[in-house]
Formats: sequence, C-alpha cells, structure tokens
Amino acid sequence: MPRQDPKVRVTNFDEVALGYAEELAVREAERCVQCKNSPCVEGCPVEIDIPGFIELVRRGDFLGAIAKIKEKNALPAICGRVCPQEDQCEKLCVLGKKFEPVAIGRLERFVADYEAANVEIRVPPRAAPTGKKVAVIGSGPAGLTLAADLAKLGHSVTIFEAFHKAGGVLVYGIPEFRLPKAIVQREVEFVLSLGVELRLNEVVGRTTTVDELFGEGYAALYVAIGAGLPYFMNIPGENHNGVYSANEFLTRCNLMKAYRFPEYDTPIKRGKRVAVVGGGNVAMDAARTALRLGAEHVYNIYRRSRQEMPARQEEVANAIEEGVDIRFLTNPVRILASDAGWVRAIESVRMQLGEPDESGRRRPVPIAGSEYTIDVDVVVMAIGNGANPLLPSATPGLETNKWGYIVADEETGKTSREGVYAGGDIVTGAATVILAMGAARKSARAIHAYLMQNGP
Repeated sequence: MPRQDPKVRVTNFDEVALGYAEELAVREAERCVQCKNSPCVEGCPVEIDIPGFIELVRRGDFLGAIAKIKEKNALPAICGRVCPQEDQCEKLCVLGKKFEPVAIGRLERFVADYEAANVEIRVPPRAAPTGKKVAVIGSGPAGLTLAADLAKLGHSVTIFEAFHKAGGVLVYGIPEFRLPKAIVQREVEFVLSLGVELRLNEVVGRTTTVDELFGEGYAALYVAIGAGLPYFMNIPGENHNGVYSANEFLTRCNLMKAYRFPEYDTPIKRGKRVAVVGGGNVAMDAARTALRLGAEHVYNIYRRSRQEMPARQEEVANAIEEGVDIRFLTNPVRILASDAGWVRAIESVRMQLGEPDESGRRRPVPIAGSEYTIDVDVVVMAIGNGANPLLPSATPGLETNKWGYIVADEETGKTSREGVYAGGDIVTGAATVILAMGAARKSARAIHAYLMQNGP
C-alpha cells in the first residue's frame, strides 16, 4: 500500500495510506485462488461475499464489486480502512498459509473509493413500507449498520445521536489521518439515502427516554451507544492540569477540530513532551495525534512487551516510523506537577512478565526499586473505556451486568426489556468496528422478525 513518507505525514493530518491504483488492485485480486469453501467469508462478521467481490475486481468491474459488498456492508470505505482484517478474513485466507494473504481490506477500500470518485450514491432497492417504526440510539458503526439493514426491509428508522455529528467513534475517536471525516460522512449519507432519519443532539436518557420513544409509536428500539466512559489508573496526580483521557483528547482533536484552533473554538494543550499510557489502537491514535499537534517527543508507556500489545501491528509500525518512543514493560505509578498544578513529569516502574492471566497474556510484575521519571507536560490515559450509565440508569427494567454493560442475547441482541435490543460495545465492552457491525446485522434480522409478529 503506498503511504505518505513518515517525515512528511507527521506534519499534517492527511490520510497516511494512499490506496491502490487500478492496476495494483487488479494485480492483487488476481492472487485470489477462488477456493471452493471460502474460509475468508467465515471470518467476516458481516458475511461479505469476499471471493465474489474480488473476482469482479479482477475483471475490472469495480462498480459491480462495490455493489456486491454493499449487499452485506453499508460502510465499506470505513471497514476497508479500520477493520482488523489480519485477525478476521485475511487470517483465514488459504494463501496466507505459505504466502501473504490476499489484501482483502485494501481491495474493499479501493472499490469504495472508486465508487466515491466516479458515481453519485446509488440507492439499492427497498422493500415495500411495513408501517413499523424503529428507533436506533447511537450513530456509530452498529447503529448505522442496523439502520441500513432495517430500512432496506421497509421499516421506518430514526437514529438518535447525542453529538452534533453522526458517526460515533468513527468521528470522535479515530483520527483524520486514519479515517477522513469526509469518508464517514459519505457512508452516513448512504445510510440516510435509504430513508433513514437522523436526529442530532438527542441524548436519550436526558432529552428523551426509552419509555417516551415507545410512547411516540416506535415498535422497537436498538441501543448502540458504545462504551464511552474513560478509565483512569487511580494513581496519584491524575487530577493535575494536562492529564487527559484519550476520549477527551481525541474528541477535542477529531470531532471538534482542536488542531485547527482558533478557527475552531476548541482548545487543546499542545504538549512538547507527551506521555500516552496504554497499548491499544486508541493509544497509537493519541500518540500519533500528539506528534501532529507539534510534540517534540512522544512516549508511549505500555506495561507489557510488543508481543502482547493489542494494537494492530500496522499501527504500531506506523507509530514507530513516525518517531513515537515506545517504553515497553513500563507502568506509571504517579504523575508529578509544578507548583501551579501543571504536569511536569511521570514516574514509572519497570516491569517483567510473569505467568499468564485471565486474558491469556503474561501478567506484568513490578521490578522493585526500578522507578524512574520522564519529564513531560501532557499525559494521555488510553487504558480502555467502560459503559456510560446514563441511558441504562434512566431505563427501568433494563438489565446490566456488574460492569454496567447491557445484558443482551448474543445471537439476537434481545434485552430484558420487551422490544429493546442492544449491540456493539455497550454489550461486549470496547471491541472493534466490524464486531459491532456483525452484532448489528444479527439484531436486524431478529428485530425484523419481531416487528413482523408484533408492534403497532
């Protein structure tokens, strides 16, 4: 995949990966052996006919290929960029046993971008109106997927979004250099072209409630609010000025365009020496964003080794290329501040790996007496997110587990409340875009069956 040079891309927020040209896409598609049992499809949570669309790419029928993908996936340009194909479809590619697997994700991105560059949004056929109304709470990947599937089946769908832009984590969490907002907006417009209504600045649980939505005539509700409650380490000094959650740091920069202050009135502290704590994709996003905001040195502090790092290997490699200083086997113990209360350093302890814990990864154990400090002026905590309690607490009879996530059937998304379904991160905890979309597809089938048997 052609990419921007690391020295150039750290100075801008433009997309790092530049995409395939037509010739390269066809050559890559020609590598697919079109095996009969198609194990790649089994690895796709949204059930795309992967050999089918790749064969169309091989023939040069790029618009046919994107139409084939959109039979199952309403967000192909997004998935082609941020879906972890290496752990899904490409992991099961037969060629991957001896060679590199077919670059399924890059081909998906190519045909989605080809369509965007060459034709207007094409609306697929919809079933006759059923007269049934569905409310979708949240416009992230799960909400958009379910809305598209139910709209195609003839239902009247309204999405309620708390923010002023649709897209959920796609717009507030993932940086422009990985997923341009114009791409997300185009995918949202495709979903809306199916007849879906979008209501912004609607905080369900505050501006309206689940019970009120039922009172407005909605026959079913789908809760897809994600897991947006930031976690902290609860170490001394976390309340000092200059300490951010990754949620706040990335939301300010991505959705609210703090990197273009004062054109956009959302300031952010531009640290010269920044520490980002955590080892996932969010940590990589925060570290690479800090560089683009002008940091001279960005440390990524992670308590395990690279082998245990949950971030995509591609994103780790990009971060290292761009100059992020990853401190493996290191864990913060306190944050130090100046007399004025602003961050001046982070104290950490060196770790060693012990026996595996419940996650299957070796447990990090502190090395006594190995504490050391790093001078920094900004700290970003990117150690995960939990369930926001706002909607569940305002919805009587909606069962949650001890972590605050909504309890829902794995195959249908059905919750303890009649007519209420849920899926994505608010059920599973923080996971991937494509897994949220896969859950939404299952729920769409279940809600369709429910609507055709019940409701007004």
